[in-house]
Amino acid sequence: MKKSLNIQQKNHDVRSEVSNGKRRLVLIALSFMLIATGLLNDSFVNIAAGIRNIIMNRSNLLTDYIALGGIGAAFVNSGLTALLAVAVIVASKATITGPVMAAVFSVVGYSVFGKNLYNSIPIYLGVLLYCKVSGTPYKNCLTSALFGTCLGPAVSQVSFGIGLSPAIGIPAGYATGLVIGFLMQPIASRVVKLHNGLSLYNIGFAAGVIGLAVASVLRLFGCDLSHENLLSSGYKSVTLTFLLLILTLTFVLGFWIHGKTMKNYGLLLKNSGQAVADFIDLYGYGLTLMNMAFVGYILTFYALLVGAEINGPVMGCTLMATGFGAFGKHPRNIIPVLTGIYLASVVGVYETHATGVVVAAVFGTALAPIAGKYGAVAGVLAGAFHLSIVMNTGYLHAGMNLYNNGFSAGFVGGILDPILEIWTSKMKKEGSQ
Repeated sequence: MKKSLNIQQKNHDVRSEVSNGKRRLVLIALSFMLIATGLLNDSFVNIAAGIRNIIMNRSNLLTDYIALGGIGAAFVNSGLTALLAVAVIVASKATITGPVMAAVFSVVGYSVFGKNLYNSIPIYLGVLLYCKVSGTPYKNCLTSALFGTCLGPAVSQVSFGIGLSPAIGIPAGYATGLVIGFLMQPIASRVVKLHNGLSLYNIGFAAGVIGLAVASVLRLFGCDLSHENLLSSGYKSVTLTFLLLILTLTFVLGFWIHGKTMKNYGLLLKNSGQAVADFIDLYGYGLTLMNMAFVGYILTFYALLVGAEINGPVMGCTLMATGFGAFGKHPRNIIPVLTGIYLASVVGVYETHATGVVVAAVFGTALAPIAGKYGAVAGVLAGAFHLSIVMNTGYLHAGMNLYNNGFSAGFVGGILDPILEIWTSKMKKEGSQ
């Protein structure tokens, strides 16, 4: 007990290293880097036209904004949507914790394929409405608001994808977003019990439930929710360069903040990652940034290793998963899950290098806590099981839940946790005899 207290005190000294204002500046700098990258790669006229295309599209999975609006518009959209997220954080007077960092990176990543200013705003407002009605401070629901924008495509679908005139579709879409935002916090707080914190994408599971309800209602009235994947190719020089630049800057900044050492990283790697694992709070901002970089490097090199196209979804999902290096993920607990997904794709019918499979691999690391809690073999099993489920759940919500992997991971965690718990208990009993 004494040793544990000493560790906590040591980590408390570390986490006072960077003020909340400076943490916000890092996120603002990332936002402007995205905007600058977009402006450097396309003309203002093309970007404006591309943003219009992005806003008026249904944006279902997988809609690559690079293919839809152009490379410049995709990056600018991501930067602007990230700035909106930072503005929401500032307005709520929240601290940049590990979960908040992960949430902002999810906004950044998914704004290359599904989120935009138009379809995010009503969800933020819906969460605000819930807070007003329930008397809850907005900062207490902030992660539900930020992550909850994963259902932005539901707003876009109702607005532009079911044949309504703009005069009816836009108000109806925003009303849908308000309802989604209002429901997000109470539903997310309940479904976490199913997977016992072993899926890091709990909002994705809650969003899957809400998305299923929205899709079911729309299908009841005969709405055609079918869609095809829209993917880009040929932009690897920009997307990969940006990824590696962000990851390298993240590591260098973290290394400098942490006193140019890797002190306590061994402690971080021993953390199971089971929610709530706020690495900023536990191990400090600098060490967390370095861990985020390591997670991002591993996922990037995985995509390169299997020969994937580094398009909008692959770049976006890598950025999103990198953010969870502040909230549960680290090399030790993500590699077994990646291995399981890779092996399942090799022996199964899915192409290992296909964008959907690579996205499933990167996002499947939501199940990292299973490897952290039950061991590498359990992580491999979880990864393989995840791939088999995630490839079949998109229909349920018609691609309106961008966190489809979070939806699937919730089921995987909920199914495997009691099985692994029983097995572990049995092994302990046999070992003690």
